[in-house]
Amino acid sequence: MLTYPQIDPVALQLGPLSVHWYGLTYLAAFGLFMLLGLRRLQHPPYVGMTGDRAWSRRDIEDILFYGVLGVVLGGRLGYCLFYKPLHYLSHPLEILQIWTGGMSFHGGLLGVTVALIWYARSRHRPWLEVTDLVAPCVPTGLAAGRVGNFINGELWGRFSPPDLPWGMVFPQSGSLLPRHPSQVYQFLLEGLLLFVLLWLYARQPRRLGEVSGAFLIGYGLLRFTAEYFREPDAFLGLLSLGMSMGQWLCVPMVLAGAVIWGWAQRGAAAVQR
Repeated sequence: MLTYPQIDPVALQLGPLSVHWYGLTYLAAFGLFMLLGLRRLQHPPYVGMTGDRAWSRRDIEDILFYGVLGVVLGGRLGYCLFYKPLHYLSHPLEILQIWTGGMSFHGGLLGVTVALIWYARSRHRPWLEVTDLVAPCVPTGLAAGRVGNFINGELWGRFSPPDLPWGMVFPQSGSLLPRHPSQVYQFLLEGLLLFVLLWLYARQPRRLGEVSGAFLIGYGLLRFTAEYFREPDAFLGLLSLGMSMGQWLCVPMVLAGAVIWGWAQRGAAAVQR
């Protein structure tokens, strides 16, 4: 049995300025996206595009800018609407208090989706061409976020068997019983495993929309699985069918991914653009 090491969430203190580890994980996520995005331009079909259809470093930078806005705005609004709608309807100004915590991946995904639709329309590109480019670059950012969750000692897991070698006590949870380190599980599943599988899948020529559909299905299934080990939010608990809010939000995600992937299968043969 392990004990959470109580890591200081402040990485660096410069006078009145505090640099938090969680903020640094966000910077790492954005840096990894930029690096992987440039590598993605060497994969088909993007490497073969020329003329007005050619992709450049500037496109990756612009997508990152739009994506950051989508993550922050969508993640915050998603948390407020999905998890505490009545509270924030009664206290609307608290929606702006991002520093108090409260971000939702599923809300961030919706925010990024809107941002990429906006980007695609402004550049006269097919939306799924943009999302196929972006999707394999996302899981490493998710992994970085789970590192931030672990450092903050938040989003701990459900109680584990007492003899589980990696069971961990999180004193801030109010209990001294061992729990699953679900942040680590999500780091490994939704982060590293999803990245490896999706990156290898996307390296080969794929029909338009296949990579985007695979991302939605893969993340949804892996997150759904990890939720069985993660402690549900105390103010929500388990919902219908014994499922958490995170699991219920994964259901439409997987269905949407299956629809997109199925639509791609009925399209033309593997893209050779």
